[in-house]
Formats: sequence, C-alpha cells, structure tokens
Amino acid sequence: MNPTIALLGDVMLGRAVAERIAGEPPEEVWSPELRELCRSCDLVIANLECCISQRGTPTERLSGKPFFFRGPPAAIRSLEAIGVAAVGLANNHALDYETDALIDTLELLGAGGVATAGAGRDEVEARRGAIVDAGGARVGLVAVSDHPHEFAAGPDAPGIAHADLRRGLPDWLGAELGRLRAQCDLLVAFPHWGPNMTVEPARWQIDAAAAMQEAGADLVAGHSAHVFHGVGRGERGPLLFDLGDALDDYRVDALLRNDLGVIALWRPGDPEADLELVGLALDYCHTRLADGEDADWIAGRLERASAALGTHVERVAEQRFRVYECGPNG
Repeated sequence: MNPTIALLGDVMLGRAVAERIAGEPPEEVWSPELRELCRSCDLVIANLECCISQRGTPTERLSGKPFFFRGPPAAIRSLEAIGVAAVGLANNHALDYETDALIDTLELLGAGGVATAGAGRDEVEARRGAIVDAGGARVGLVAVSDHPHEFAAGPDAPGIAHADLRRGLPDWLGAELGRLRAQCDLLVAFPHWGPNMTVEPARWQIDAAAAMQEAGADLVAGHSAHVFHGVGRGERGPLLFDLGDALDDYRVDALLRNDLGVIALWRPGDPEADLELVGLALDYCHTRLADGEDADWIAGRLERASAALGTHVERVAEQRFRVYECGPNG
C-alpha cells in the first residue's frame, strides 16, 4: 500500500480569484494539466487561505490588518476540481470575516466532502485532527498556526488551533499527534508558521519540526512564507518547511519569486523516491505547471536551499524533482 499524497501550500480563493470564479467555471483557476496531475493522486491536501462564505464583516481583532480574504460558496468547486479531500484552516485568514463566516466555511466544506483540521466551533474542535483515506491507507492531518493569537479558538469560542511554536510544542499538540498516530497508517503535521517572504526555516522551525516527528508525524509540511523553502529529512520522513503558494492574486516580488511554488507528491514506502516536487507557476488568479525559465528558476532554488538542509534534488523532468537524503560524502 503505497499511496500518492499531494500537498499544496496556500490556496487563496478570495478577492480577484473570487471574481474569476464568479465569471467562469470554478475549475478554470487551475490549468488542465495541473488538474490531471492532482486527480491522479490518492489524496490531495491544501492550506485554505481564506474563509468561504457570503456572510460577515472584516474582523477588527487585529489593528491595521491590511488583507481580508473570503471566497464564494462556488469556490468549493475549485477545490473539487483538483480532488482536494482535506484542508488545513489554521492560518491568519480563517477569521477574516469573523465567526459566522468561519462556521459557514466549516459547513460548506463538510457538505462538499472536504475534511477540515485546524479550526472549529470551539477549542476542542479546532485542535482535533482529521482522518481521511488515501488508497486504503488511513491518513491523519493535524493543522496548527503560530499566528495570530487573536484568532485562537476558546472553550466556547470559534477560532483556529493556535500555538506559539517558538516555545516548543504545547502539550495539546503532542497529545493530538500521539492520538492520531495510534489510529492512522500515516500522519501529516501541517503548520502555518513564521513570517512572510522568508527563504529558509528559522532554527525554531527546524526544532519544532523535529519535535512533531518525535510526537508521531511521518511528514511535516509547512506554509505561510509565500515562497517555498528547501526540503529537510527527519527521523520519520521528509520536512517540507514551506510549500509556497498554490493560488492567489498577490503582487509578485521579482527577487523572491512568490509567483512560483511547488506541489509535494509524497509516496511513503516507495523504494525509488518517497518525495517528488512539481513546480508551479502562479499567473494572476490562475495556476499552471511551471515550464521554461520558471522551471529552471525553481530547479536552482530547490537545489541550493535543500543542500543547506542536507538533501539532494534530482531534476527528473522539466518541472519535476526528486528529493534524496545526502549520503556521508554529500
């Protein structure tokens, strides 16, 4: 039983993306080739970087918050188009339109058959991981965000699963990883962590990722920076510190290239290569497989960033890369 599990970083379905969804078939935010790739996988997991609702007003919990993301109910079909079966909601946009919109998000995703982790109607629900099927394997997903603490769920208040991961894993996170470890064949930790536009993990992220694997996670896949990081390798499996973005309408930094991201294809138990990355090019409100100079840029960035974390990247096709742990001689 060697399923293929696809993991995407931030998927933002609000603002101009929402306008595109309203004006054409929702699946058209993804290229046909990208849809085909994702639908060939046994499971697709993404970080949903918005609420999905027609209700609510911009939150006032955060003074000076500049961006508010809300997608329409039709955005569920954009997720369905690439076979998303589970999303992380622990991030800094889940409560952009306050609690009514978050509740709508949970209900709309549930009605669409998409499992959720990282947010809920109260603290217990927000912290509870999800279990989904991937080709007959039971896969656990635990999502957590280190910001903002103002969005944290309370004993009787909707919100996100929040933890200050710079201080290490809180007891509840270790316990939840341990609980799902006992129930699942595979376990994914899905943190939304660190500041925007960083190009490498901080020391505390490296330490926290190791702690998540020690608590039972087979794979750690992070997001938040809007640019992808290199790949490391822990005791139990790959460490994807940041996947970058997968869909948005953001301004592009010409140096950091936040318009380029990756999909991780995780094949646990595959003797040839358990991790393959596929390069993405984010055009405005539309995402396709990277090619040409975009694919070359991703190749160079991945090779340098991963070497610093002790792994080797082999380019096996224009936008496809396999990741191996470096041997004793590099």
